[in-house]
Amino acid sequence: MPLRIFVVVATVGRARITAETVGRLALQTRQPDGILVVGASPADVEGVAEAISKPEVALAEKGLCKQRNRSLDLLRDRADVIVFLDDDYVAAPEFIAGVEQVFSERPDVVGVTGRVIADGVHGAGFSVEEAIAFIEADQPPPPSDRPIEALYGCNMVVRLGATDGLRFDEALPMYGWQEDIDFTYQLGRRGKLIKSTVLRGVHMGAKGGRSPGKRLGYSQIANPVYLLRKQTIPPTLAWRLMRQNLLSNLVRSVKPEPSIDRRGRAAGNLMAIADVITGRMDPRRILDMN
Repeated sequence: MPLRIFVVVATVGRARITAETVGRLALQTRQPDGILVVGASPADVEGVAEAISKPEVALAEKGLCKQRNRSLDLLRDRADVIVFLDDDYVAAPEFIAGVEQVFSERPDVVGVTGRVIADGVHGAGFSVEEAIAFIEADQPPPPSDRPIEALYGCNMVVRLGATDGLRFDEALPMYGWQEDIDFTYQLGRRGKLIKSTVLRGVHMGAKGGRSPGKRLGYSQIANPVYLLRKQTIPPTLAWRLMRQNLLSNLVRSVKPEPSIDRRGRAAGNLMAIADVITGRMDPRRILDMN
């Protein structure tokens, strides 16, 4: 039987971008069997249902983990494979065909992430037009894959049958920093996770809709500590993330990039460290921050 492949996009505050990126899925050489866009309010999905790819639209409580859990509930009996894409991810035209190839040929694989041609999250971000240009100029390497410990959330594909009992942790609120690691590190205990060159695309790194600097800075420390306690993140990754983010935010606070609130992030980092020391640390504290 052919695999039933559904694309899921969770979004908040970026209806225009979402309509563009989801609309481009109509260009896939192998069409997904369905597309589900989950917003937190009608404004988050305004105009999305009219996209040429004919997505289904649903609402959930605000928070990436809550919205992705809503998609799991809606698709549990309808899909074999779920492709989780960020709302600012532009997939190459053969992406879904590659998903079908990998999961058909590799029954031992429970999750896969693709090659990110360019990632705007590390800078000012890219437009849809720039993302398309990156894809068109890209020279794909020969098909290959390698094992990994967890998947990258901007493009992570999971075999739904392997996720029974797994949920995205709703104690990681709002943008859900590292929720992809938490979920897929646990999934990797049930089968193989791989990074495949067969899948490719561009993560635009759009800035609208993301957490303010102080909140994100707090999450950059609090969430890895929380996951270390759960034992759902590789310890070396957790310590590297915290060290790199803290140092980058402190050093670049002197002359921050226009597109990144380094001083806010540094303040959030230091607040989280203080909370770890005093025993008050909780990822959900960001809900009370301005």
